[in-house]
Amino acid sequence: MGDVPAARQTLQIVKYLAGHGGPVRASTVARDLGLPRSSVYHLLAVLQDEGFLVHSPENQTFALSSLVADLGSSVLGANALARFAQPVLERLVAETKLPVVANLGVLNHGDVVYALKISAARAPAVVTSMGVRLPAHLTATGRAMLAALAPAQVTAIYPDAAALVSRTGAGPRSLAELGSILAETRERGYALEDGDITVEYAAVAAAALDHNGYPAASVGLTFRGATVDDRERAALGRATRNAADALSRRIRGRA
Repeated sequence: MGDVPAARQTLQIVKYLAGHGGPVRASTVARDLGLPRSSVYHLLAVLQDEGFLVHSPENQTFALSSLVADLGSSVLGANALARFAQPVLERLVAETKLPVVANLGVLNHGDVVYALKISAARAPAVVTSMGVRLPAHLTATGRAMLAALAPAQVTAIYPDAAALVSRTGAGPRSLAELGSILAETRERGYALEDGDITVEYAAVAAAALDHNGYPAASVGLTFRGATVDDRERAALGRATRNAADALSRRIRGRA
């Protein structure tokens, strides 16, 4: 099979940006990869046009967009990821000893798509069946994954406040408010949601990361909000964090 230099260089650039962990100047990419600057600028422009990169005009830097994570999540997130996650979620539900629903969600642009649901006895009847899509910024599963993305990737998903829809009148109304929620999620180690999707239900969730540090999925627990106090919610949040780390290890990602 003949070599295709442009294709090889494009893949080198994507792998380099995935492993760099932040926005990078084109000149730095060219220098570190030993590629001609003209070729790098051209390939970066093509990747940006196709939606794989986000560009900061102020800093003249490039970073991978959420589309790359979405593609990875799509590959893993169908039946294969659900099979990896099922024993993790079953163990999580059994260990909580509460009427909870465990969910596996994958990020698709501004939505969470649910790939697996495991319910305990007397658990609430939630809407998160396989294939259901919900706004990521309103769900604990979505917030956990958004908090694991770089700020530029979150900005690409939510270019303005008009993208922040509401279902119950709750949830972030501005990009600044969403940013605060995601910052709190990162500091806490898991995401919280209470009444943003269904008024009487609350949820906690944590992201499982792939080998590049991108959120391949998130593990969540949904429960009746009035029946679980703050101490129990914190314990459930830590349980989702442990389960998400276990899933990360199962897919050879980063715990």
